[in-house]
Amino acid sequence: MSESAPPVAGGLKTRRDIERAVVRFAGDSGDGMQITGEQFTIESAVAGSDLATLPNFPAEIRAPVGTLFGVSSFQLQFGSQRVYTPGDRLDMLVAMNPAALKVHLSDLKPGGLLLVNTEAFEPGNLKKAGYPSDPLDEPALAERYRLHKVDMTGLTMRALADLPLSAKDKERCKNFFALGLVSWIYTRPLEPTLESIQKKFAKSQVIADANTRALKAGHAFGETAEIFTESYAIEPAEMAPGLYRAMTGNRALAWGLLAAAQRSNVPLVYGAYPITPASSILEELAMHKRFRIRTIQAEDEIAAVTAAIGASFGGAIGVTGSSGPGIALKGEGIGLAVTAELPLVIFDIQRGGPSTGLPTKTEQADLMQAMYGRNSESPVVVIAPATPGDCFYIAYEAVRIAAKYMVPVMVLSDGFLANGSEPWLIPDAATLPPIELHFRTEKEGFFPYLRDPATLARPWVRPGTPGLEHRIGGLEKQDVTGNISYEPENHDHMVRTRAEKVRRVAQEIPPTTINGPVAGEVLVVGWGSTYGSITAAVERAQADGKSVASIHLRHLNPLPPDLGHILREYRRVLVPEINSGQLVRVLRAEYLVDAVGFNRVRGLPLASDDIHDAISQLLGDH
Repeated sequence: MSESAPPVAGGLKTRRDIERAVVRFAGDSGDGMQITGEQFTIESAVAGSDLATLPNFPAEIRAPVGTLFGVSSFQLQFGSQRVYTPGDRLDMLVAMNPAALKVHLSDLKPGGLLLVNTEAFEPGNLKKAGYPSDPLDEPALAERYRLHKVDMTGLTMRALADLPLSAKDKERCKNFFALGLVSWIYTRPLEPTLESIQKKFAKSQVIADANTRALKAGHAFGETAEIFTESYAIEPAEMAPGLYRAMTGNRALAWGLLAAAQRSNVPLVYGAYPITPASSILEELAMHKRFRIRTIQAEDEIAAVTAAIGASFGGAIGVTGSSGPGIALKGEGIGLAVTAELPLVIFDIQRGGPSTGLPTKTEQADLMQAMYGRNSESPVVVIAPATPGDCFYIAYEAVRIAAKYMVPVMVLSDGFLANGSEPWLIPDAATLPPIELHFRTEKEGFFPYLRDPATLARPWVRPGTPGLEHRIGGLEKQDVTGNISYEPENHDHMVRTRAEKVRRVAQEIPPTTINGPVAGEVLVVGWGSTYGSITAAVERAQADGKSVASIHLRHLNPLPPDLGHILREYRRVLVPEINSGQLVRVLRAEYLVDAVGFNRVRGLPLASDDIHDAISQLLGDH
């Protein structure tokens, strides 16, 4: 961290250049922490920073105010260099009440900035948070952290004193005061938030004026208050030229489907039952009917998947989505798509389990369910995005594979990717690979299970095509003719053929990218949302001169053809996962390598520091 000139505010305050910062806003679930974090994210994106976010909110619809389990938070890492994760330890914590302080203080670095809303630290809230006395009065807090006690509620009320609003409505604007203050501390532009306020509250000018005043009051407080002696500047990151937007994983999945529908010129039908954290995909797609998108909010998970299968049978792109519990309910329907050999895309936005589990927390524990969680032999293609922006490309690829191979494709995202965001370079649609959907219309020589020799896909026929009537359903089919068959040898043949069709998708998997040396001491293998944490940990180890590399798998079934050779080029293999060890079991079984799992199931993304420590242990550094 280096000081830069000139000092601001008449020489009383300085501005320091830093490379990156990790900030977390935390408060009651009614304090607007998600809105505050989202707006700070937009400000940072406009300022040119690379970034990654971690929204974290309670499962309860409305937990009691001031309680520990009602705390909501939004974390952001932004910087002038490549940002892979939302950050392991905090440079700044904004705590709007005692419960937020109690829950999140342990994540703040020693010497980190601690900004607290003093008005909330009253006896009732202290008791709810389990504090016997006011922690702000303890000398140890100010000794360990750079503590700034600000009456954000009172200052907000004063700034809005003359507005015709109730005291409750005025008090609710305190999150924008906090945002204005933090924006001053990190030299973030207010203009994006000012524009957003006008749009969001266009129907109530007095509310728009109140939030605008609170934002500016917070910013002015930072400029003038003597307790703040310095602010921080971060240079814009070097990024490829183009048009960017902050993109969440669920929106990216929806937009990937939009792009696939447009490129293929075939309608898309999305059938879903609302479930956290997948519901926002349905909500996003419902806004885009003009792009030949049809959405169905079904009465249950079974209806949702069978509606999507019916759409595929009818000649549309059938897609369904849920989280782990809903995927379990869809199991029989997915098996129907397997045996009927119809294209179907399934989004599984994984969350903490089992059963209802932790609905708003992230997990990576549905891999075995995706691969094996259906009755009998029911293989499907399984792919997984690495980042929120990558969700766009993985959704597009899922549609392409499903239609080309006439096979179900499951996409394993998770709550971290779904709600997290990053700067996303909007692609030129012309550069996306073509999606060529072929519907059979030629009557001569038609059989419903006559296969393409390269892909083993059966023909896709729209109902009503003259002379191409055929039988479909869940009973086993005779090869080629499609007649119902109970013949043992035919069943064995069809089971093996359906499995081989999935395996042949491997012929389209590109060579695996190795981050680091092509042979060495340790190879770290990841999938899904662990990409950022693994990459940050591995590059840190490489900077220390260690013989470490990483690969990240987007294709999980089938696995990349070159994976076995790559694994054998390293002495040790480490597999970090947010589960108790699922991919590591697959790699051990498939390639007979002594892979080691690094597993945490806490409802949170893996910390890059922890992965780095695991790498060091394998190298014998500890």
